[in-house]
Amino acid sequence: MELDDRKVTILKAIIKTYLETGEPVGSRTISKFTDLKLSSATIRNEMSDLEEMGYIQQPHTSAGRIPSDKGYRFYVDQIMQEKEQEVTEVKELMIQRVDRVELILKKLAQLLAANTNYAAMISGPQYHQNKLKFIQLSQMDETKLLVVIVVEGNLIKNAMIDIPLEISQEELLNLNILLNSALNGLTIEEINLDVISRLKEQAGVHSSVVDLVLNEVALAIRADDEDLQIYTSGATNIFKYPELSDGEKASQLISTLEQKDKLQKLISDVNEAEGGSGIQVYIGDETPLHTMKDCSVVTANYELGEGIHGTIGIIGPKRMDYERVLSTLKHLMKQLDATFKNEER
Repeated sequence: MELDDRKVTILKAIIKTYLETGEPVGSRTISKFTDLKLSSATIRNEMSDLEEMGYIQQPHTSAGRIPSDKGYRFYVDQIMQEKEQEVTEVKELMIQRVDRVELILKKLAQLLAANTNYAAMISGPQYHQNKLKFIQLSQMDETKLLVVIVVEGNLIKNAMIDIPLEISQEELLNLNILLNSALNGLTIEEINLDVISRLKEQAGVHSSVVDLVLNEVALAIRADDEDLQIYTSGATNIFKYPELSDGEKASQLISTLEQKDKLQKLISDVNEAEGGSGIQVYIGDETPLHTMKDCSVVTANYELGEGIHGTIGIIGPKRMDYERVLSTLKHLMKQLDATFKNEER
């Protein structure tokens, strides 16, 4: 006898109902619970088959059914499989989206440099003040767990942790439920000592696993500047302007545009000073980097939704064509917004 789709649906309904009520489950309850539109008699026949197959049992005559160990095992394995499939699908979707974002941003940097005749830079998407969306713990072997963390913006982080004690599949499922129930929708600031203490108390002998997972959650939620991608183009355009083409000045500027840490500092300082909004113009000594004191820097921030944002910058001489640069940036912001809104439909 095979466990077909109808039997699976009825078995899941029995287990879910029993988990909620703690009472044996009858056919009439299942007929109301599912959308199978089956009669109580048909459901009774299916329940008899499930009992014969060992997935449910009848505690005493004329009572409803309760799950057997075999039924619980099937239910746990199904949930783990479904969750792992969800994570895989989200990961594949986001890999495609990230590849697309990087390609677009590289091309936009080139387009900006060509259209303005200045140097251009664009930072890849950053994820700040992220909320936790989902945690999945999967057993790799007796001493290792794979932790998959999905945060706001569907950014996915994976980590492998070593656990001090062996853990059963039932215990792992309970930990998954516990962590997701307590942490989903929280920022790192909201995961305070009270939350952590309750989690560790409920996790019992596996409280150390909670500690290890929370460390990975903290790393995933915090923005990681080392992972920040910055795309530049048009550095040699500065040689077109005599006031910047002096050997030492040109060398400093090109060096700055090639050093990721300096560009990260520029982006960080701009966002901190201006709150990360609107188009900003920095002239001469106003620029955050000393090596750009003979330049003007115009920056704008793009938003891709769900807390995802980045920075666009144009670097040129103080006598740059501000009207053209501002117009180009505003047009670019509209294009980016339209591109990603259409992509999400």
